[in-house]
Amino acid sequence: MKKILLSLIAIITLLPSSVKADEGMWFLMFIERLNHRDMQKMGLQLTAEEIYSINNHSLKDAIVQFNGGCTAEMISKDGLVLTNHHCGYDAIAELSTADKNYLKEGYWAKNRAEELKPSSLYVRFFVRMDDCTKRILSVVNPSMSEADRAKAINSEISKIEKENNEGGKYTVSVRPFFQGNEYYYFVYQDYKDVRLVGTPPESLGKFGGDTDNWEWPRHTADFSMFRVYADANGNPADYSKENVPLQPKHHLPVNIGGVKENDFAMILGYPGRTNRWMPAGGIEQNVKFAYPAWVEGSKTGMDNMKKYMVQSDALNLVYASKFAGVANYWKNRQGMIDALTKFETAKTKAAQEAKFDKWANKPENKAKYGNVVATINAYYAMTNEKSRHDNYLMQLFRTSAFGTVSRGLGRQLENYIKADATKRTQMAPTIMEMAEGMHKELHLPAEKDILAAQLSLYNKKAGYTLAPIVEKLAKENGGDFSKYVNEIFDLSIFTSLDRIKAFLDLPSEELLKNDPLYVLSNDLLTHYSFKSEELLKAQNDFEASFRLLVEGLRESKIGEIKYPDANSTLRLTYGKVRALPADKRNDAVINNYTTLEGQVKKYKKGDLEFDLPVRVLEMNAKKEFGRFADKDGSLHVNFLTDNDITGGNSGSPVLNGKGELIGLAFDGNIEAMAGDVIFDKKLQRTINVDIRYVLWVIENFSGAKNIVDEMTLIK
Repeated sequence: MKKILLSLIAIITLLPSSVKADEGMWFLMFIERLNHRDMQKMGLQLTAEEIYSINNHSLKDAIVQFNGGCTAEMISKDGLVLTNHHCGYDAIAELSTADKNYLKEGYWAKNRAEELKPSSLYVRFFVRMDDCTKRILSVVNPSMSEADRAKAINSEISKIEKENNEGGKYTVSVRPFFQGNEYYYFVYQDYKDVRLVGTPPESLGKFGGDTDNWEWPRHTADFSMFRVYADANGNPADYSKENVPLQPKHHLPVNIGGVKENDFAMILGYPGRTNRWMPAGGIEQNVKFAYPAWVEGSKTGMDNMKKYMVQSDALNLVYASKFAGVANYWKNRQGMIDALTKFETAKTKAAQEAKFDKWANKPENKAKYGNVVATINAYYAMTNEKSRHDNYLMQLFRTSAFGTVSRGLGRQLENYIKADATKRTQMAPTIMEMAEGMHKELHLPAEKDILAAQLSLYNKKAGYTLAPIVEKLAKENGGDFSKYVNEIFDLSIFTSLDRIKAFLDLPSEELLKNDPLYVLSNDLLTHYSFKSEELLKAQNDFEASFRLLVEGLRESKIGEIKYPDANSTLRLTYGKVRALPADKRNDAVINNYTTLEGQVKKYKKGDLEFDLPVRVLEMNAKKEFGRFADKDGSLHVNFLTDNDITGGNSGSPVLNGKGELIGLAFDGNIEAMAGDVIFDKKLQRTINVDIRYVLWVIENFSGAKNIVDEMTLIK
């Protein structure tokens, strides 16, 4: 406890006397000292202990990380979990077939026996956290290289994790904050028996598609529901018919009273990554080099998936999940380019760094901080062209199923060749299962087009130093990779399950090493990860200087940010329901919510993005909204708050001042897309699904009242 108090005092001395209530992703363990008073003024009615407690149940016990990349919340005493539709997308797609397409048609279990278990899905409960900064930093010194520093820190991290996992009962993660100037450890408990309870049809869950993604006004039922199972004693257990629904320490009551402008709203979740401490050179590099390549590479992959996806429901199902993931970041990165350029964020950061550099070169600071800004700027100048090159190549890896095959299935075959006969017998079924899983998620004609198009784009646009094999092939084929790709697909063992099985029956190192897809993938990956001695030295100096920049900005109080960047650890953000300026596209009286009537106005029969079930049209015409209608008589669909969130917050609960669920966070607005780098208190908004719309879709539209009856509803 003494260590915690000392850490609190250290942090508090660096805080201003008042904090912007709508900015910041805050640690729960510091809420009492740093935020609680501001939150109370805005409408919070809970104590800090009711939000975060180690010894008693609290809000944090109802919040889970969902499958490592999203957030979800417990909403019943029987382990019912609510998250976004796009967070459950992979699991729903995996459980779907052409005959039983749950993505397209939706699904609602009428009883526990009908709940469906995907092959791999887990939720992570947060148990506690603590400060280990002093211990970690005691094993390093300024004379260490970054590699030696990392080695020493990782060794100490291993000890901390082992000391706190209670013999494997818990997962322990030590994470750096403020660019490695502070460290905290987090204790989690994972549950792996998680089953699909229900999902709306894709026409609701993904209404608006890519067109509306990151846009307001929005009309999307972006939610899906699962259930966590445990053994008879409430402990994590592998899937078994004998498992029972988990009885969580806390579940969220659901408030169906609705929201209005300036209502208090807080969000707890697992924001993935922000870069608000990023130097000006890094922002400039992203805007001019990295992100344009990311956008173009993503679009190339998406275009070649799409032309097959529209051919049939079966092919659409094959690529639906991958396409959605690529499309999301494609639009995000373009939005980042536009917003960061418009607001001249790099210029603002450069002015701050100039001010810091002046402070850093005062006699008393020069030895430690004098070269920091110059070193950082030199690194970005050296790596600008490489960042463009790497992003073109990265999109090839993200969109082509065979781009990284040498490190995936290829690595398994390498190990198989080296194994003895007994070991091979054990390995073969696992390798075939891996190969079958891979082939289930691809269509060979599409993969040929994706790979050929990405190789062509990389050859034309990447610049820098191309991968040797691409440079060679471009000269031999005049820059046209279609014929080459067709030939290697016909020859490679990786494109045929029968060939892979035959290889397992008669393994050959020579055959694998000369397989054309293996050779291509290996060459691309080797080139992507290669770093010259000069670059390694520059990277070492940059990492040390970036850490010093953050330390110096905090010490000098030139830096305005008072919270650490997001890094997939549990955070709290608070603000209010808050409208954007009036928008003629929104039929709502105040531009902080949308209605079902507005959704129906966007309806386009048969359109991939804006089609709607006939039943929705009929129910809207008759105003069949039941107990979930707003006081104004309409059914509210989505609403806005000014909370500070980012990717990873998808599925996070939006809570009122009493800790009751009022909505589900699922997106941000494109006008404030620079939010991962700089918070805009005027424009930044979180787009949320109104919980009343969620319940209306379940109970009224889908007829699954049995699921709503599990919840604790508050009027």
